[in-house]
Amino acid sequence: MTSTAAASGGLAGYVDRKRRLWLFSLGVPMLALVGPLLYVLVSPQVIWLWISTIFAYVVIPALDGVLGEDLSNPPEEAVPALEADPYYRYVTYALVPILWVCFLVNIIFLGYYELPWYGTLAVIISTGGSLGFGLNLGHEMGHKKSELERWLAKITLALGFYGHFFVEHNRGHHRDVATPEDPASSRMGESIYRFVFREMPGAFFRAWDLEAQRLERCGKSVWSLDNEVLQPALISAVLYGSLIAWLGIEILPVMMLIAFWGAFQLTLANYIEHYGLLRRKEPSGRYERCQPHHSWNSNHLFSNWALFHLQRHSDHHAHPTRRYQSLRDFPDLPRLPSGYFGMYMLTYFPPLWFKVMDKRLLDAVGRDPSRINFLPAKREMLIRRYGLDDSALPEGAEVAA
Repeated sequence: MTSTAAASGGLAGYVDRKRRLWLFSLGVPMLALVGPLLYVLVSPQVIWLWISTIFAYVVIPALDGVLGEDLSNPPEEAVPALEADPYYRYVTYALVPILWVCFLVNIIFLGYYELPWYGTLAVIISTGGSLGFGLNLGHEMGHKKSELERWLAKITLALGFYGHFFVEHNRGHHRDVATPEDPASSRMGESIYRFVFREMPGAFFRAWDLEAQRLERCGKSVWSLDNEVLQPALISAVLYGSLIAWLGIEILPVMMLIAFWGAFQLTLANYIEHYGLLRRKEPSGRYERCQPHHSWNSNHLFSNWALFHLQRHSDHHAHPTRRYQSLRDFPDLPRLPSGYFGMYMLTYFPPLWFKVMDKRLLDAVGRDPSRINFLPAKREMLIRRYGLDDSALPEGAEVAA
């Protein structure tokens, strides 16, 4: 029996009912092209340029609400065939050229067409949004062992000048996740606007330090071409330099804004994924092993189809090499009230975010402050506000990075 046949239903009667639905992970990012193409081919109306943003922030949360959640898991005996089925890898491979085309077409569009500021803003947001999908793709492929997938991850991350994520996420975030030492784990009481100034620079510096340490152990210079931070950065430099040479230096600030907005999509996801959750420190001084309950989970259907199951984040952190089609739900996990796209909107309004998520956080940890990653400046205030008992709080549980 072939692996494809097994994955599609030949093994123990299992049928992956989401098999074709993963194509939404290709179609949704492609919406970044729709606005500029309609503007050029149909009529020069700025409203076309907002289509992908409206779809992301309005239509996807609505579809999540209508379609609901999927709590089903593939049976474990079907997982080896499911992961061996090349179809799922081909879907991720196909997204690489799609994202490159989206980026290049939209940059060239901005370079050739005079737009009002709100038209330019629309293209910046939609193109940066497609880079966010690229970061998600780099996240999926960067965890894999094959050299092809790892290089495709670097090539994709290079679009947004964020190639250091390849090192930082795999060797930094997964090691330190849900601890005060992790710049990519948000703290209770911390707004997205405060988090971004800790997460973005912290991610780069941690990636550089980790790669410098690896190269030193290998007896190589940090400026070697073996540096996995420099490799995608060089691709980025050639790409951006070529576009500047073609379209003029005035395109540089636009590309910088697009790159920032793409990186900010990752920051939003990081903010949501581990908000306030804490791994306990053991008597040895080491943190407990990362478990599914150290991440927020979401089973909302459409946004999971669009993000390669990124929202089943609990299983991903417990089993990082598991492929997206095999990720599982578990009972009694911290659960988000919506998919990521709906949660993104919530983050923009911190009082509303805290109102919704702080109660969920307290319920998820059983109101135990030793399981909460507090923003140090607000720790005492939050303990008083919610009437928490911190008398048995273990040493180091509230230490800030």
